[in-house]
Amino acid sequence: MQKATGKSQSIDSLVRQNTKLAKHLWSGELGASHLSALAELTRHSGLSLASREILWLNGGWYVTSGGLLRVAKENHCRGIQTHAISKLCDPSTNRWVFKATVYKSPRSRGFVGYGDADPSNVSPLVAGAEMRVAETRAVNRALRKAYGIGLCSVEELGYLSSPREPVQGKGIDSSHSNGNGPGNGQPRLRDRLCLLIRQHQLDPSLVKRYAADFCGTEVLREASRDLVESFITHLAEWAARDRAGLLCKLNSFAPSQEVHS
Repeated sequence: MQKATGKSQSIDSLVRQNTKLAKHLWSGELGASHLSALAELTRHSGLSLASREILWLNGGWYVTSGGLLRVAKENHCRGIQTHAISKLCDPSTNRWVFKATVYKSPRSRGFVGYGDADPSNVSPLVAGAEMRVAETRAVNRALRKAYGIGLCSVEELGYLSSPREPVQGKGIDSSHSNGNGPGNGQPRLRDRLCLLIRQHQLDPSLVKRYAADFCGTEVLREASRDLVESFITHLAEWAARDRAGLLCKLNSFAPSQEVHS
């Protein structure tokens, strides 16, 4: 009884933490229904917003690959098997289709998920990594089935991986939009930046300082949308090419500590 009570209190605490952080990160965006959905998801899965296991993107909640793997580990997942489906793959065009099977227990018959990736549904910034993207998508889908998580995962979203379409239409000038504007139905730049930070395990505060320096402004919110988008592209390319070098650059923006004698 005490063990059950302790677990319930822990979940209630996590619900409060997630709700408080969500209100802080996306102030003014979340309605009662969104917060209610977050609370229900937290109670069901134990996913943590602070650990970036859940993200709010383009008006909806999404689970991350890290969150799904953590749920599997805590539920003592027996194993995950993946393999490429050769007859559906075409290495010459970087098209890959994977099948993943999640075994929750030694006697489990397995929960199956499929994932595909090709240059048309992944970002040009990760060109050449379509095979890994396809495998991750397959694993995520199988894990979601196995543990009853109805939310789509971030890694499965093709539109977040696609290059941004140019803004078109009379009277629309992207240069007058700030870095958080939605931009013709595209994902918010802030969401895209948060996704990059999560994917490459970067320090958010250092990224923010670097972004302001890159854009030539005192604070990031003063930068134009075009400058912020250029920074996101620059950051993604550097992180994919040389993460260690990027970390050194970010560390140069860490606050200096005074030495007191």
